[in-house]
Amino acid sequence: MKVGVYPGSFDPITFGHLDIIKRAEKLFDEIIVLVADSGKKKHLFSLKERKEMLEEVFKNKKNIKVEILHGLLAEYMKEKELVFVVRGLRAISDFEFEFQHSTINKELNKEMETVFFMTEPKYFYLNSSIIKEIVGLKGSVREFLPELVEEKLKEKLKP
Repeated sequence: MKVGVYPGSFDPITFGHLDIIKRAEKLFDEIIVLVADSGKKKHLFSLKERKEMLEEVFKNKKNIKVEILHGLLAEYMKEKELVFVVRGLRAISDFEFEFQHSTINKELNKEMETVFFMTEPKYFYLNSSIIKEIVGLKGSVREFLPELVEEKLKEKLKP
């Protein structure tokens, strides 16, 4: 069985993330959406909250599992004996960041391979920070993320 691992902070998950997952399902029998705790970022939602939201979003998808990443992705992949990492690319800056990370991951775990998906043009500009800013300013983000996620975001950002 081919398994793709899609790591990210998912704070919150957007339709851009969901598009990458949907397209990755064409290549992989199972997708593990791996919620990462990036020490660099200040997250709005806790790891547990992000995992619970993702589990709710994917509750009807038997081929998608949600897990939390504690530590290095390369070590996680070794421990689980997994090979393929799924990543999305929006812009040149994404490519530089992802190229650097995939290269260091390959040094840490020679078995790892990164599969890149180009973001659909309609999601090219989309990122979680912009979403949080729009909601914080009382704007609608219905066209950018699942309704459940929008509700949780509005609740979290209530004054």
